[in-house]
Amino acid sequence: MGDKQSFSEQRIRKITSLYYSRPEIQAAIFNFSEGRETIPRYFEGFGKRPDALQYPSDVFGLVKKGATSFHCSEEIWKDPLKISTALSEEQFNKLRAGWDLLMDIDSKYIDYSKIMTELIIKILNFHGVKNIGVKYSGSKGFHILVPWKAFPKEINNIKTSDMFPEWPRIMVKYLLANIEKDLITKISNLTRPNKYIKDFKASKEVLPDLVLVAPRHLFRAPYSLHEKTSLASVVVTPEQIDTFEPKDADPSKVKVRDFMPDAKPGEASELLTQALDWNKHNVPEEKEKITGKYATFKPVKLENLSDNNFPPSIKKILGGVEDGKKRALFVLLGLFRSIGMDKEELEKRIEEWNKKNTPPLSQGYIKAQLIWAYRNKPVPPPNFDKDYYEAMGVKPTEEELRLKNPVSYVIRKHNSGKKKK
Repeated sequence: MGDKQSFSEQRIRKITSLYYSRPEIQAAIFNFSEGRETIPRYFEGFGKRPDALQYPSDVFGLVKKGATSFHCSEEIWKDPLKISTALSEEQFNKLRAGWDLLMDIDSKYIDYSKIMTELIIKILNFHGVKNIGVKYSGSKGFHILVPWKAFPKEINNIKTSDMFPEWPRIMVKYLLANIEKDLITKISNLTRPNKYIKDFKASKEVLPDLVLVAPRHLFRAPYSLHEKTSLASVVVTPEQIDTFEPKDADPSKVKVRDFMPDAKPGEASELLTQALDWNKHNVPEEKEKITGKYATFKPVKLENLSDNNFPPSIKKILGGVEDGKKRALFVLLGLFRSIGMDKEELEKRIEEWNKKNTPPLSQGYIKAQLIWAYRNKPVPPPNFDKDYYEAMGVKPTEEELRLKNPVSYVIRKHNSGKKKK
């Protein structure tokens, strides 16, 4: 293993200086990196984060210090150098200017990756997305890019820029669901011994996959070299995918094209709205599978409810939380809807609660969760014995554990209060 790595490193280092010294290569990497966190890789490991390129010449300057490749963020920032792991979600949202939908197709076999890439482009075209960036990964896959410019800036008063990585992930899952049948059929028809594909379950080994979007995820910059193959991450047109061969990415033969397509503003609006609609019917967000007595749960309407009837854990959450705010919101929405709280009161309580959080969740995220909640059947929050609560720094009492669920607790206390009267 060590000898192989040593050979790979020697091979790529023989060409880095000559390759990255080309002004057009420096310009291609620099132009794409504008507004992005851009990190050099020094064969085995990445450079410090955050980092960004200030001038095209920075590319060659880093290569002279040992850099072998360059990697960019999917997110576009107002100032990439201000990124810090200490930032809250709210601060990240304020710093984020937007994001591209970047699909990283990974496979053991490049011909399988070609099939998936072509199918994704086809479904993107079907949804009106015509301007698409495609590049070779440098190994056995491809990167597909739908630029930030193509997406609507808001949906239902929710800022699209705030919904990373949630909305890109939903689009990726939607696209996979739409190509699954054709992907299996086309790969099954290829002649490769012992690799006949019948379904996803039986073929995880060989079916290409889409790497899921994640915060601060990096991908290889266009025209950056690949450490294992010493090939360049070249841009290709959709028409060239079928006939593309790795040898076409030979660094000595590279001709630069722009990876960022000139998209029309909002041309991916239909794709995003269709994916969100599909998601609400097929992938209930963050909801656990309801089993046992809650499988057929129906919300109850509790009149003249006193806050004194809330469980101690819920009271603590309502006082504001620092960690686990998204989990806390999920718990509160489940409880409030399960006890029949009116929409106006529910939203007022959520707003008051969020002001007490350190720091508050973004208004965009709150609005999105309210929309998903109202479109789905009310379900109780998780039982007290789930790790939801301890992850928020809340330790359920013995009484809460005995009554199992916040809804059960509130109903029991409410009914016992009425009997006393």
